[in-house]
Amino acid sequence: MVMHLSGNVNYLCRYWVQVQLPPRRATRVPSAARWRACPPASLVFLAFVSSPTTAAALPARRLQLSTLSPRRALVTSHPAPRLLRCRGGLNWRSGHRFRRSNKKAVEKNQGMSLGYAEKLSYREDLGSVGMPEMFDSPKLLQGKIEELAIMVQKSKHLVVFTGAGISTSSGIPDFRGPKGVWTLQRAGKGVPDASLPFHRAAPTLTHMALVELERAGLLKFVISQNVDSLHLRSGFPREKLAELHGNSFKETCPCCKTEYLRDFEIETIGLKDTPRRCTDKNCGARLKDTVLDWEDALPPEEMNSAEEQCRAADLVLCLGTSLQITPACNMPLMSIKNGGKVAIVNLQATPKDKKASLVIHGLVDKVIAGVMCILNLRIPPYIRIDFIQLLLRHTVKKKCVRWTLRVTSIHGVRAPLPFLQSIEVSFPERPDMKPVVLMEQPFSLQRETSMTSKFFMLLTLNFSDGCGCSSSSIECHVNFQNQKESFVRDRSLVLQELKCSAERQCRSGQQSILKRESLPRAETSTHAFVTNVVRYDAEDVKVVEPKGTWMDSSSSNLTKRHMEGPSGYSASQKKLKS
Repeated sequence: MVMHLSGNVNYLCRYWVQVQLPPRRATRVPSAARWRACPPASLVFLAFVSSPTTAAALPARRLQLSTLSPRRALVTSHPAPRLLRCRGGLNWRSGHRFRRSNKKAVEKNQGMSLGYAEKLSYREDLGSVGMPEMFDSPKLLQGKIEELAIMVQKSKHLVVFTGAGISTSSGIPDFRGPKGVWTLQRAGKGVPDASLPFHRAAPTLTHMALVELERAGLLKFVISQNVDSLHLRSGFPREKLAELHGNSFKETCPCCKTEYLRDFEIETIGLKDTPRRCTDKNCGARLKDTVLDWEDALPPEEMNSAEEQCRAADLVLCLGTSLQITPACNMPLMSIKNGGKVAIVNLQATPKDKKASLVIHGLVDKVIAGVMCILNLRIPPYIRIDFIQLLLRHTVKKKCVRWTLRVTSIHGVRAPLPFLQSIEVSFPERPDMKPVVLMEQPFSLQRETSMTSKFFMLLTLNFSDGCGCSSSSIECHVNFQNQKESFVRDRSLVLQELKCSAERQCRSGQQSILKRESLPRAETSTHAFVTNVVRYDAEDVKVVEPKGTWMDSSSSNLTKRHMEGPSGYSASQKKLKS
């Protein structure tokens, strides 16, 4: 018997909790763990407690409770627990039975919700949430935008301090707004769903405007409280960015300090070990995630660089942040002590408004778009590039060749490929070889052919939701008697050519090969694909919809965004690897 439970637990017991599966098995879990589980397809037991110190890394999006008999599981605890509330209409008390949740709701929650918010430990005191949003009148807003543009233009050392509000137009909910994560959780409604999978979120107009401001020499540094990786996806230099609360798509080596930026969300939070190791031959240490839980201290390197920049700044521009999370919220005020100024753009009042030289209540994208127009700066398009690795191995068996094709991530054979839904493998010139559709990861195909047989193989990669085009293709000419030449192309040059082509053609789907390594019995190649292109019109604060494209459009909270492009993850001086 298998029961599926979905959602977040909003109110948790504060003591030992025993989950009993009578009469087979009973277990007790200490209050130090929030979730505890065995591997899938085996017995799963849960502990609902409040202490976040050693929270185990199991997302609450879909939990399976498996028993060997149809007996219902009981939950008991001592002393009497509080009410446990879950999304999906599940109310649990001591001795109450587990109930089934709606399967469709489970699948929706699993695919589209925000894993980071669900993994955070429980915290009762979240500060002020759900405060009303305020909007300046159009005339007042325009005057403030012009004043902000003058402040930015005259600034000698501009630092930008960002919060969740700059990412809401990409479909990622904020935390303290009327429909924010913590606002809904306090109301017992659980975590809101994102409009797109977290890993497919595209940088907003504001993210890309910051990239252009840095290129123009106006912006010296960005301090971010966000973990969505949108600053790095936008192409902002890593050495000019401090991510105070970590990055859901980045893991780091605790020994050599090398950072690895992934195209999938890291499984854990709270600076825990991940399944991967450092690729440095002289290191090989187990990697750790970088996202902080409530009780984790800010990373010293990020905090020190952020404080140093704030002290040197003559203007700190706070965008989309409520300035309530300490100690980060006090950093912008360091500039005031040295004669600098603070400007705040946020829809809600903040505790620092009285100390700011300028407070603007308006949508961040609209304000920044106005500033860019006044400064006569173009907002660059966002172009996302994703990568795959093809591995073709073969063994000779008498007059036949047994070969295996694998399509894997560049981050490792076991790493997921979140942007791929399926792969169609066909042989156009060989009607005797049946085509096949690979639906599950890891994508793998095994066949036997004649040793003298040459064939042309066509791989059609079907992209997942959030990509700007439905598919792209790779042509492979296979001849096991002739070994192909190995080569390595200039990565930065190839990616730049792809971006220029995507921007010129105003569509996604372009692909190019980066390198190929040929061995006597194996061939490995790495391919790059343009999977999204987003163009911004600063004058109208909306995305320009290119003509003649074969991609889907998705709506944001502020503007219509035309998705077609990749995230140009660029290596930096901080040993960032993608």
